[in-house]
Amino acid sequence: MSYEFIVLERDGGVGTITLNRPRVLNALNRAMYREIDAAVSELEDDDAIAAIVVTGAGERAFSAGADIKEMARIAEETGSQDGDPDRARHMWHLATCTKPTIGAINGLAYGGGAVIAASMDIRVGSDNASFRFLAAAYGRVNSTWNLPMQLGWPKAKELLFTGRVVKAREAMEIGLLNHLVAPDLLMPKAMEIARAIAANDARIVKGIKELLIKDVGAAWHEMQVNELEAQADALKPPPVREGFDEFLSRKGTGG
Repeated sequence: MSYEFIVLERDGGVGTITLNRPRVLNALNRAMYREIDAAVSELEDDDAIAAIVVTGAGERAFSAGADIKEMARIAEETGSQDGDPDRARHMWHLATCTKPTIGAINGLAYGGGAVIAASMDIRVGSDNASFRFLAAAYGRVNSTWNLPMQLGWPKAKELLFTGRVVKAREAMEIGLLNHLVAPDLLMPKAMEIARAIAANDARIVKGIKELLIKDVGAAWHEMQVNELEAQADALKPPPVREGFDEFLSRKGTGG
């Protein structure tokens, strides 16, 4: 499939989706949301891909949020103030993608850009990264379902209620970023993590993510039961000699 507003690349076992409207700070129009969703599906269906990196083109923004001009035009044309009816489905798909996702946050992640960032499994930010969950400033609601999963209630409430800017250092301190690096090291770090994931057993990594999602809201013991059931079925481990072949083949190892 060809794309107009994103760039899709493959490098070994890693697929990279680049939001590609740098002249408007990678503003998210409806077509871009659809293309992100299609690219995620394409990479999910590619057995050669084990991890997905999402970043933004240019040096200023991951994404500054929704394309407000498009929203205003569509509202005038249709009389509807509901926005894109498919956006929620696209965001849920991204958050529950069967393969691990890594956000490489290279600048502003505001509004819809912050929602996308909070939907990633792992986030790497450059020193010029910043976040702003500013829906409340515009009489809207978003990120109540994913941001608390990343930060916990107290900090998520603060960011959603105030809509204030969270700069890179604070984002790292509160857990909104997993890693903080210089701008020139952003993509190398994101790719390093993605390749480390890709080096593992893809079936197990996929299963771990499925378990983590399944366990949301479950009782603690239920989480353990879910893991044990998976180990006995879909995530049954390989024979010891196969799974630990590299370790057992080292000289001087033994029990």
